[in-house]
Amino acid sequence: MELISERGYRRTSLAAVAERAGLSQQGLLHHFPTKELLLVGVLEARDRWDLASAAAASGTSRTEILTQLVDYNATRPGIVQTYTVLSADSVTEDHPARDFFESRFRAVRESLAAALRAEFGDTLPGGLTPDQAAPLMVAVMDGLQLQWLLDPEDVDMSASFRDFLALLGRDTDQNADQDAEQGGPARPV
Repeated sequence: MELISERGYRRTSLAAVAERAGLSQQGLLHHFPTKELLLVGVLEARDRWDLASAAAASGTSRTEILTQLVDYNATRPGIVQTYTVLSADSVTEDHPARDFFESRFRAVRESLAAALRAEFGDTLPGGLTPDQAAPLMVAVMDGLQLQWLLDPEDVDMSASFRDFLALLGRDTDQNADQDAEQGGPARPV
């Protein structure tokens, strides 16, 4: 992850990863036969760390946890770039990361629908069901990441995500204050 953050997706070589990990390139290839599979491994590790962080945020609303994740992603462009490139590349039938992204998107939609249902009930203030809103939320988060990578000076990923939550009927300022009163962080530290 450090190399990807430092060099970006395209400029991170297997040789550099092997060297940083203290392995020969052949040793690295034993565990990850392709660069794409190595990068999927990095994304899987990132997802595990993000889930652990979310689980530790007790007392914080689920949409606020998502907001904190968007804020955190704004600090790690290399990982966001890797995710964005691999997810786009994975749409081809024979891509080694296709299964990972199909499973991941299915699980993320289910998780977001459950989070929205827990926070809003069966109908969001705008009239959508959590199942209808979940794929839209994925599209917004991923679309904002892409726009932010291309134009970080003009696209404020965090502010735009908060604007989207307002469209869903979540008053982010009011709920951030409530979250803080309940002991949860309003912003990541």
